[in-house]
Amino acid sequence: MYYSWLDRWDERRTRRRDHDKVVTEFEFDTDLAFPSSRHTDDAEEFYRLAEQAVTDASSFFGLDDALPKTCRNDRWLSFPSSVISETIENNTVRAKLTTARASKHALVVFHHWNATSRNPQLASFFAWRGFAVFEIALPYHLERARPGSSHADYMLSANLGRTVRSLRQAVVDGRQLIRILRTDGYERVSVLGLSLGSWVAGLIAAHEPRVTRASLFLAGGSLADMVWTGSATRHVRASLEGRIDLAQLRQAWAPLSLESYPERLARPGLQLQMVLAGRDRVVMPNLSKRLIDRIERSGANPMVKGVNCGHYSLALPPYIAIAGMSASRFLNA
Repeated sequence: MYYSWLDRWDERRTRRRDHDKVVTEFEFDTDLAFPSSRHTDDAEEFYRLAEQAVTDASSFFGLDDALPKTCRNDRWLSFPSSVISETIENNTVRAKLTTARASKHALVVFHHWNATSRNPQLASFFAWRGFAVFEIALPYHLERARPGSSHADYMLSANLGRTVRSLRQAVVDGRQLIRILRTDGYERVSVLGLSLGSWVAGLIAAHEPRVTRASLFLAGGSLADMVWTGSATRHVRASLEGRIDLAQLRQAWAPLSLESYPERLARPGLQLQMVLAGRDRVVMPNLSKRLIDRIERSGANPMVKGVNCGHYSLALPPYIAIAGMSASRFLNA
């Protein structure tokens, strides 16, 4: 009976903002996704460029040679994003620092999709455990939100090109912050991602050698499969159906799929943890298992912590305490 209640709670939480999530127009917008490409609605050209981006991921997620100009104000750090969008507010990256004491281990936290605030409880917990916690704002979220938008619809949508650009921007922004932190004297940098933020944290861990540990909460491998099967993205699937099938969406969003980089996630020097919810209906458990299998076949042994709750109920006690303590021990090892 308890788990039936928990499942219903998760479903209600999933639908809480459904009135804001509407079916939108399907677009390729190739020029948004791939730097230096031309605007085209040619599907095969989009898939070709996506495959090329995976092959040359070091360039696709690459950084400028020079550090960006960084502004610091009390516990805030900001700098201009090197991936420019049409939304002025989105082009400045902001991160909030929470630390209880001097620490040489920085933890960069990537929040979930449609987050409306940072998580002071989470930040305070990890600061208490000895980290300098930097909560970065993902594109189109928090201070970077698009004026007039009810949710972060430009971050993940049926506009294939804009979604690729937004996730690429998130990865590049996160890598820039990590480079700044290492320049500031932090000896270790770890990342922690929540839901969609775990895709960002995972892509960063795969491509940023300065990251030594990554804890991914509620992560799967294929972003396309998550959108196609997840309860929180029904409106995105409805916008895609009839224009593109799942196999084609996997091709289009291959640069954003953690399954595209199992060898990079298994690289020497990176320790990986995955915290999974066994009753998850947003990121289906089989997507997480498929990613773990691919990483293991590449020679790594990620630490897997399973919790018997749903996607949103992971935030409830006792599940969040179990997950938090597990992540803290892992990241502090």
